Amino acid sequence: MNTIVPATSTGLGATAPSAAIITLPGESSELGALWRRYDARPVRLVRTREGRKFSFTRFERAHEFLAGMARPADEGMSGYLYSAGIVAQLAMSSHLLDVGFPDMWCAKYIGLHVDRSLAYANATGFGYEDIETERLMQVLSPYWKWNNLSQLQGIEPDDGGFTRESVGGIIAALVEHVAEVTGHSSRPERRAAKS
Repeated sequence: MNTIVPATSTGLGATAPSAAIITLPGESSELGALWRRYDARPVRLVRTREGRKFSFTRFERAHEFLAGMARPADEGMSGYLYSAGIVAQLAMSSHLLDVGFPDMWCAKYIGLHVDRSLAYANATGFGYEDIETERLMQVLSPYWKWNNLSQLQGIEPDDGGFTRESVGGIIAALVEHVAEVTGHSSRPERRAAKS
């Protein structure tokens, strides 16, 4: 297993180490296998206060988009799945930033592939091994295929048989797990106190 510096779980105000390091894994590690699988450049994971703040901002954005998914909408299932992909990516990137992945690395090697985000997150202590979540992430990836432009171009991806309700439940549970793992609060009073 990688040497992981544990994340504190008391939210943004937690005293995260200014430069805690997660060491590069050996070739046989889960993270090393993912780098090879996705042809990604290995990177040293360094936890910083700035990364922690950026992680919290990303988490807040995920929570805002999640609230938008809960409102009744006129959009069809494809638009809903596109929103689900955005929320999932924002939430899981919150964890990835928190453990030290650089945002530019994530943009280059993960992009809009939420299945990769989940794989990298689980390889770095996220601990979310759920078959339906993994299946949904595969259906969503890359989530650009669910946007309006793709639909207008005739792209008709398979929704995997997911319903609006099942997608909403899976995504809400994923965001809640991110809150538990990172210590970021999704409570409205927490966000109001920040203002």
